Amino acid sequence: MATAPTRELKRSARLQISRGMKTVLAGTIILYIASAFFAPTSISKVAQMGMLPFAACLAIVGLGQTLVIQQGGIDLSVAGAVSLTVVIVTWGPDRNDDRLIPAVAAAFGAAIITGLVNGFLVTKTKLNSIVATLGVNALLYGVMMGLSGGSPRRTTERLSNFANDKTFGLPHSIYFGIILTIVVTVLLKRTVFGRRFEAVGANPRAAHATGLKIIRYQIGAYVAAQILYCAAGVILGGVISQPTAYQGDDYVLPSVAIVVLGGTSLLGGRGFPAASALAALFLKQLDMFVLSLGVPYGVRTIVISVSLMLGIALYAVNWKSSNFSFKKPDKELQLV
Repeated sequence: MATAPTRELKRSARLQISRGMKTVLAGTIILYIASAFFAPTSISKVAQMGMLPFAACLAIVGLGQTLVIQQGGIDLSVAGAVSLTVVIVTWGPDRNDDRLIPAVAAAFGAAIITGLVNGFLVTKTKLNSIVATLGVNALLYGVMMGLSGGSPRRTTERLSNFANDKTFGLPHSIYFGIILTIVVTVLLKRTVFGRRFEAVGANPRAAHATGLKIIRYQIGAYVAAQILYCAAGVILGGVISQPTAYQGDDYVLPSVAIVVLGGTSLLGGRGFPAASALAALFLKQLDMFVLSLGVPYGVRTIVISVSLMLGIALYAVNWKSSNFSFKKPDKELQLV
């Protein structure tokens, strides 16, 4: 007779749609219907082709943030990481296509080093992840300012073509977002590594007792996150013909918001990268919706903040109870 853990493993091996995915999918469909009635210009072909590449970049950033949050942390070095990558891939080549590949390699090298520093500070020095990554973010901005002086520079033609050329009517940047989402989802949900990764995030002490090297997984989360931020920065540097040196500033709060909206537990363990990626589309379309209504930028920021609070409320409150009691944090490993 199969034991409870065995039954759980068999159940987790099957493909399941998470509650977060169902919620975000329903919300996205409703948003597009509302857009068709109240802001039809926001769903025009021109508007969607302009929005989707940025949604793809946000989705990639959200994948990285998901990995960190799964380990019980929050990465606030997103802005500096994306901005530094954009500066490296635009200032380094200086519109010379022959210098693009070395610049991209340098950007990924810097991302790996940054991830190792973040992971070391959090795991070895026991600094709070918010404090550690906020400090690293300031360091990244210092490096970025030293390289560029804060002024923009035009991207190379090769990078622009890499991100903006179309296949089957869609820019390549969108395909990169989809591919990376699939890769991260498969690694987390369909491999032994992914199950162990979520086990470490759900209960580090129990994972350590089973012999797992928890620090490796925790540092690996920060390194992988930085690699994904770098990938988003490279694509962003191609999508925008003349990106600013502060291009990453718009990704800190949204990256956390889409992870929460996607149902990933802020306590660690449970994670849904595909739902986070879909939430990026939801958030960008929501931005287009309020923009089409002529809403000021400040109000748009409030809308994102409200979305974040709603995401927390959806997964933290037991709405079936008449007393609206808060759910006990789920520390069990959930694989899908």
